[in-house]
Amino acid sequence: MAAKVFESIGKFGLALAVAGGVVNSALYNVDAGHRAVIFDRFRGVQDIVVGEGTHFLIPWVQKPIIFDCRSRPRNVPVITGSKDLQNVNITLRILFRPVASQLPRIFTSIGEDYDERVLPSITTEILKSVVARFDAGELITQRELVSRQVSDDLTERAATFGLILDDVSLTHLTFGKEFTEAVEAKQVAQQEAERARFVVEK
Repeated sequence: MAAKVFESIGKFGLALAVAGGVVNSALYNVDAGHRAVIFDRFRGVQDIVVGEGTHFLIPWVQKPIIFDCRSRPRNVPVITGSKDLQNVNITLRILFRPVASQLPRIFTSIGEDYDERVLPSITTEILKSVVARFDAGELITQRELVSRQVSDDLTERAATFGLILDDVSLTHLTFGKEFTEAVEAKQVAQQEAERARFVVEK
């Protein structure tokens, strides 16, 4: 009698475990600040974007691809030339995130590593085109204008790939060794001239 009871409990436990496994494989979670795109083995990538929370899918047929939709920083260093042919080392800091509604298109056309594929190339292209409009002196004195121009052009370019840029800033701007030495020599010469004029007046 006891053996039959234990056997029925064992069968029930096994059935419960199998059912639990099936239900567990049919559930997936989307964390806060994330979105999911569903890949269906028969119909491909679905157009719907799934929001935060716990959701159902068809096990072994559908697979969720989770995207982080929060703003993330990225530093892009670029070496380029100014209008007067001086070498300029610039580092641009970008805060970016994908447009949630365009995630299916981003996934199918670019992939999960969209930031690695898109941001370095468009940043380099925009920086080179903007910096070439200014000479070395203007890059220092009109830094805010340069930064705004880069931000406007880069935001417009990133939008074509389904990316939002929350902030674009120039964090580092230095010139080649020759230009730096020339600026220092000019400063020294100006100080010497001032000193000589002071001596003459005295």
